[in-house]
Amino acid sequence: PLPQPPGSAAMTGKSAPPAKKPAPAAAKKKAAPAPKEEAAPKEGAAPAAEEPPAPEQPSAPTDEAAPVPTEAGAEATPAPAEGSPAPTVEPPAPAPEPQLEKPKEEPPSCPLSLAVEEVSENSFTLTWKAPEQTGRAGLDGYTVEICKDGSSDWKAVNQEPFLSTRYTVSNLSSGDKIHVRVVAVSAGGASVPATLEQPVLIREILQLPKIRMPRHLRETYIRRVGDAVNIMIPFQGKPQPEVSWTKGGQPLDTSRINIRNTARDTIFYIRQSQRGDSGKYELTVHINGAEDKATLDIQVVEPPGPPQNLKLVDVWGFNVALEWTPPADNGNAEIKGYRVQKSDKKSGKWFTVLERCTRTSCTISDLIIGNTYSFRVFSENICGLSDSAAIASGVAYIEKTKTTYQPEKIPQRDMMEPPKFTQPLTDRTTTRGYSTHLFCSVRGFPQPKIIWLKNQMEIREDPKYIALIDQGVCSLEIRKPGPFDGGVYTCKAVNALGEASVDCRLDVK
Repeated sequence: PLPQPPGSAAMTGKSAPPAKKPAPAAAKKKAAPAPKEEAAPKEGAAPAAEEPPAPEQPSAPTDEAAPVPTEAGAEATPAPAEGSPAPTVEPPAPAPEPQLEKPKEEPPSCPLSLAVEEVSENSFTLTWKAPEQTGRAGLDGYTVEICKDGSSDWKAVNQEPFLSTRYTVSNLSSGDKIHVRVVAVSAGGASVPATLEQPVLIREILQLPKIRMPRHLRETYIRRVGDAVNIMIPFQGKPQPEVSWTKGGQPLDTSRINIRNTARDTIFYIRQSQRGDSGKYELTVHINGAEDKATLDIQVVEPPGPPQNLKLVDVWGFNVALEWTPPADNGNAEIKGYRVQKSDKKSGKWFTVLERCTRTSCTISDLIIGNTYSFRVFSENICGLSDSAAIASGVAYIEKTKTTYQPEKIPQRDMMEPPKFTQPLTDRTTTRGYSTHLFCSVRGFPQPKIIWLKNQMEIREDPKYIALIDQGVCSLEIRKPGPFDGGVYTCKAVNALGEASVDCRLDVK
């Protein structure tokens, strides 16, 4: 039952059904079952009962606008009673008319700024901007379509629209030319496609050549004679770069040096290095006119030769002076120093005197009197000591020289001094029952005698007091002092030259 039967309660039972007709006309938003009930009274109502209100039918349509929205009184029932079903069905007809405006949604405008961001061997990446007009419903997304050059068959690469403004098209073949366009899609339809003016050429990325010289190879690379030289230098570049090695602007001697190149590095190999392999090698990596260069500095070294012209220049006292000149062959490396050794005739053993002398001369001291010494010198570089040493032609004999001892005359000094306190006593306050100490320091020669006094009375052998003196420091210990132990304490120092005293006050609380 609908909510309007209260008006029908005042009327007859047959007039109640017609009262339901204005309800759907006045409230269009109510459920659809209302008009269905209107058909029921048409068939079920007796014609005799409907005829009496028929003469009032003209008044019902005029008052239809007023009684329906105001009250559902007893007067409203006769107006709908006479209303035939045909006029009641016609008012809902204008309701769907505003719904016809919705399909007028327009499609979005064309996406903007379509461009290629990156191209690889088998893919490329697109970017674009959102269209200026997207419509009231907003965008559903974008569709990317491609077509090979020379064909008109456009194919979408994404099955569903997506909202991102960046997309990577993959699984392509190198060398293909691909036409691309992007369509914006919304509820209003698809936009005009944004198309690239030129097709995208799928090709290998051009990467400039770059040599990645390892850190330890940026400085001089040092090897000993006979050692193998095995160096790997990585590089990058696309397409695969060309690699070339030179030394002093000339090609390498392939009988001694082996070069093996890969797509990512080059290997420099010498089985047994020689000093002639030293030098600066130039590595060049180039691609289509672009190139990168690096220099590899190799130094092949060996132990140096011995020093030359070693001479025993002078011998005096316990000392010997030596001189020499640098070796003729430094082993292809800088001489870091010289090792000087001595040997006495009695033992015949060599002992190192100087570990690394940086000059070409030295003085050897602390030799033993009566011994005869020989000397030799090694040169040293980064490889170590020379295989042989330079030996001085002469020997050094350390003679015993005659010396006369003359004792130093020391003037006599008068050490006698009267007593003098260098640190006086200080006033102290102590607690009853806690031992305390009094300190002072005195000097004098002969050592003065120390006398302690309390209130000008000498403290003699009293177990309550312990007096000590050590290195001129005088101390007096007062054991467990009481109230009567307070007063003025005096320390007096007396010797043959005079006397001195200091005093302090001690308070016991």
